[in-house]
Amino acid sequence: MASVMGQEEAQETRTLVRYEAVSGVAVLTLDDPPANTYTYEMMLQLDASLLRARMDDDVYVIVLTGAGEKFFCAGASIPMLNSVTPTFKYYFCLHANETLNRFEQTPKLVIAALNGHTVGGGLEIAMAADIRIARQGGGKIGLPEVNLGVLPGTGGTQRLARLVGKSKAIELMVTGRTFEFEEARQLGIVTDIYTAGGRAEFLDQVLEYARRFTPPNAASRAVGNIKRAVQTGAELPFQDALSVERELQQLLFQSQDAKEGISAYVEKRKASFKAK
Repeated sequence: MASVMGQEEAQETRTLVRYEAVSGVAVLTLDDPPANTYTYEMMLQLDASLLRARMDDDVYVIVLTGAGEKFFCAGASIPMLNSVTPTFKYYFCLHANETLNRFEQTPKLVIAALNGHTVGGGLEIAMAADIRIARQGGGKIGLPEVNLGVLPGTGGTQRLARLVGKSKAIELMVTGRTFEFEEARQLGIVTDIYTAGGRAEFLDQVLEYARRFTPPNAASRAVGNIKRAVQTGAELPFQDALSVERELQQLLFQSQDAKEGISAYVEKRKASFKAK
């Protein structure tokens, strides 16, 4: 255990998650070459970066991506898991779950830009995003944890089942196979695939898409409340979910953006939203 703590102390000054906010979009980049595998320290930085974006009134959309051309994220660091106690692993997974839950519960759109291989815990991170866009030919995707004698323990068993259904999710996880992004799109895991020559071009395309959901292009509060209604309502009985939807709608009816959107429609002009 001492060696693990030494590794964590050595990483304290390293930036494992880069943060950049431009034109209403915060880009969070997992950056630990060669495969952007995550340790407890990286997950702490990812958590902190999310909270930073959440509290920034000038950020309306969050984009998650990986550094380099080959990997979005290959999951948890296997050398780290090999050198820690079962108790450490439990609390490591607990914190990772809490972090990914915060992505789902933050009322700002989260887009995962899958620039490369997205496997294991990397896919678990991506599934906590609202939209997943992959780079054509960028790599493979899947949850191969069964090959290590474990299960996808950062929400993978639950989020994949909700995306593709129970039977298909079980089949994908018990075989542990990885597959192309095109198949992932057919299954509903990947939302869209962009053709791009490299990571930089791909990220530019994703950012252009992300800015569609920022003011003045979109009513970002409405976008956030749509997300909240779906994320919360999907886990509630139908009548309770409708109640959540009504309350969120009432908040929007009181907003300046709703007044602007309705007025623009009546006046046959393009709305200019201000996130108010």
